[in-house]
Amino acid sequence: MNHSSPLQIVWSAQTHQGRVRMNNEDAFLSLRFGREEMSFLGKEGYSPIELHDFIFAVSDGMGGGNAGEFASRIVLETITELVSREFQQRIHEQGNPEELLAGFCQRIHERARYVSQYYTECKGMGATLSLGWIRRDRICIAHLGDSRIYHLPLDGEIRQLTHDHTIPGRLYREGKISEREARSHPRKNELERSIGALPDPVDPQIVMTSFRRGDRFVLCSDGITDGLWDRNVDRFVRDPPPYLVDLSPAERLVREALDASGRDNLTAMVLEICEDSCKVGSR
Repeated sequence: MNHSSPLQIVWSAQTHQGRVRMNNEDAFLSLRFGREEMSFLGKEGYSPIELHDFIFAVSDGMGGGNAGEFASRIVLETITELVSREFQQRIHEQGNPEELLAGFCQRIHERARYVSQYYTECKGMGATLSLGWIRRDRICIAHLGDSRIYHLPLDGEIRQLTHDHTIPGRLYREGKISEREARSHPRKNELERSIGALPDPVDPQIVMTSFRRGDRFVLCSDGITDGLWDRNVDRFVRDPPPYLVDLSPAERLVREALDASGRDNLTAMVLEICEDSCKVGSR
């Protein structure tokens, strides 16, 4: 990180139930914390990076009735509880962030499994989790399911950092089917990894990558990618058409995915790394 030019993070978030669903099983979370404090962040804002850690997360719930809504809420509430109770202190004591996040996911999974087993209205529930922990000059990602996290480097092409933990997602990574075939596969909604729905232990994908000024990250549920190809995610964040420039980056993605599909709930979070003088991100 270039310490002569302090960096800050600018974020926006948006969620929508879509055109078909009667409820919204998606949820998102944004937290800022230090050794002794934690605060919730709004849908849009900015903050210096050097003084705090940040967690941004998207969860897409699954299950009959209202179980999906319960699942995503439980995932994000558990994250908040863990951060407030112990995570702030442990990040300063444990040197391996990958190990720490893997244990973090296991705790969330255990809570979701407990609730699913002992509360009738939550029986059979599960959820995806795509979490980004911003610390100094890097992001550490913990991921389960088919929500996604993208990296949009300043001088490079958009790159999906997470794997889709589905059968077609695995077949696509193995080169056995095309991206178009994966998008239309009849089993694309069957998850091979998730929070709460499958037996112990969970096996999250953990990714760590550095960033620099001008980089962006997108966290989104599959309702966004059902409507938008990767190239359009990139375009609407970096170089939106005139009719979208007055919207936040997250609002752009939700609006365009809603227009293109809207068959599922839609949630997007967009993070931008910029200099301390930047106040409004990509507007």
